[in-house]
Amino acid sequence: MTSSATTRDAAAAPPSKVPQATLAFWVVKILATTLGETGGDALSMQLNLGYAVATLIFLAFFAVTVTAQVAAKRYHAIFYWAVVVATTTVGTTTSDYIDRTLGLGYVVSSLMLLTAVIAMLLLWRRVTGHIAVDHVTGRTDETFYWLTILISNTLGTALGDFTADTAGIGFEGGALIFAGLIAVVAAAYFFTRIPRSLLFWAAYVLTRPLGATLGDTLTKPFAQGGLNLSRIDSSLVIAAVMIVGIAVTRLRSSATARELDAKA
Repeated sequence: MTSSATTRDAAAAPPSKVPQATLAFWVVKILATTLGETGGDALSMQLNLGYAVATLIFLAFFAVTVTAQVAAKRYHAIFYWAVVVATTTVGTTTSDYIDRTLGLGYVVSSLMLLTAVIAMLLLWRRVTGHIAVDHVTGRTDETFYWLTILISNTLGTALGDFTADTAGIGFEGGALIFAGLIAVVAAAYFFTRIPRSLLFWAAYVLTRPLGATLGDTLTKPFAQGGLNLSRIDSSLVIAAVMIVGIAVTRLRSSATARELDAKA
């Protein structure tokens, strides 16, 4: 096939609704998960709304953002990352409700949610014949993509709390552990033949407890090993940094696209 034919085929293919999993993607993802932790706790704890009410509020936010994302014809950074933040805030309050209000504990809830993530990926594979990573175009793939993210972010919250609290490692220690596990996954990506989809979702799950422990490090009281910063103020600062990161990434992508067009 000639290069011109390849270009025509690429142009005819439907555009992906999700970004490429680059380094910048993972940095913004960690910021989003950290924002989910501080934002979720801001409503449920600092504003004293409770886990159930906060979960309902964030579920409504998720419904609005995912509707906009699914309705879009191509990738829009604002829509995409708004849904990611929505899933992390829902995951935070839902996990806290299951663990603390219902009293199931971090171990039981983590096992339940891990089973749900695996089941979702297996069902996705069975229905479509593949598991999409960073090229999602069809409605079926997009539905499985966001359901998997919603469950995995809830799982990540439980894992982060289990490591920091139940295991007694603390927030900073937990953050170091999950950062190390992400480094292991990255090494596996470059030096092994493990399926890329499996490594992607492993990293996606692990970034959530990393964000959870980082968020708790910022906002928990000194007596619990945190920095005792305001959850609302921390959320606003993280959101601002995240927006800057997304804007810079978009500018670089646009510049790269212009360079490729100029060379064509």
